[in-house]
Amino acid sequence: MKKITGVCLFALICAAVFAQAGNTEQEITRTEHFIIFSDPADGKTLAFEMEERFSVYNRLFRFNPGNVAGNAAWPLNVRSFRDTDAYNRYVGSQIGSIRPGAVYLHYQQRDRRELIINRGSAGEGQALSYQAFIQFLRAFVSNPPSWIREGFAVFFNNLGFDEDGDLSYEENLLWLETVKSLEYLPMPGAILMADVLGMPDDFQSLAWSIVSFMLNSGKHDYLRTMTDSFMLLSDSKSAEENSAEVMKHIFLWNDMEEFDKDYREYLDSRKSFSELLAEGQRAYDIGDTGAAILAFRDALDLRPRHFAPRYYLGLLAYELGDYDTARQYYRSSMQYGADQALVLYAMGLNSAAAGRNSEAVEFLRQAAETAPARYREKTQAIITRLEK
Repeated sequence: MKKITGVCLFALICAAVFAQAGNTEQEITRTEHFIIFSDPADGKTLAFEMEERFSVYNRLFRFNPGNVAGNAAWPLNVRSFRDTDAYNRYVGSQIGSIRPGAVYLHYQQRDRRELIINRGSAGEGQALSYQAFIQFLRAFVSNPPSWIREGFAVFFNNLGFDEDGDLSYEENLLWLETVKSLEYLPMPGAILMADVLGMPDDFQSLAWSIVSFMLNSGKHDYLRTMTDSFMLLSDSKSAEENSAEVMKHIFLWNDMEEFDKDYREYLDSRKSFSELLAEGQRAYDIGDTGAAILAFRDALDLRPRHFAPRYYLGLLAYELGDYDTARQYYRSSMQYGADQALVLYAMGLNSAAAGRNSEAVEFLRQAAETAPARYREKTQAIITRLEK
């Protein structure tokens, strides 16, 4: 997970002003780019989060923030609720239906636009990340090309805050599996011009794949073409007009046959978390330790908070006789949700192999107590032997 630091956040100006929305008392917090209506205890935290997100987005897009901050008539409005019923009532009163987690409402009248958040709800995380980006983009360009809107909303889907309160990012490769499973992969031009030619099936995943390719292909020309095209977007144009303008620029600077070839090779070269886990497990099963370690380390890079690669790397370290490293991996796998009894049993065997018999006995007893049907009989003989 990559921590994003060094983001300059302007001082918050918190007003002791309250509004009634959905029968919930809300405080107004003003920042450089936002007006936030929230629970009084949450205003500063949410204001910090929103400004951090805005800064990350605009490092890439380079829009002129003065177009937001310089016009007091339309800062970006954010309204959050700690109470799910109050959130549902408010959203329902605005659009007649319920959207879990968060929803951005976009109107022609700028001061009516707002991002609404069900703060602390199970669906808040990715919904907030997705909708917050949409709010940012449409503050500058009301009708952006759909591939930019959806592709980057998905790309930033895993932008969030870790347990230390730092903004963090894990690349979202779940969409890679969807794209690779498609029976027919459209030409890039069909994705880039979807507003004009019509939306292909699985458009969100395809839009993400174009964004991921142009950002990460390693070829500077693609990245430069994309970032330059942001400057061509106009708030007064339709999505079709903006798409045509951007596509004209991409055609001008790229050979589209080569673009298509590179795009397909890029997708073939990327491996999802699931693919890397499966690759590591196959290598582990046939005893190819080196290949297994590489695959599990790559999987860990993609999903640092997932227990599976940590557990397997613990097994591999144990088999290589590196018991201290194995112990660290086992502990962290349990921290991130691995089966507790399974890991305690593995830690018991690891401690026994390292000659720490009393510690091994304690781990094995904990495993038996946690899952007696699986481990009581299995551990008893080992414990008896170790105690002798």
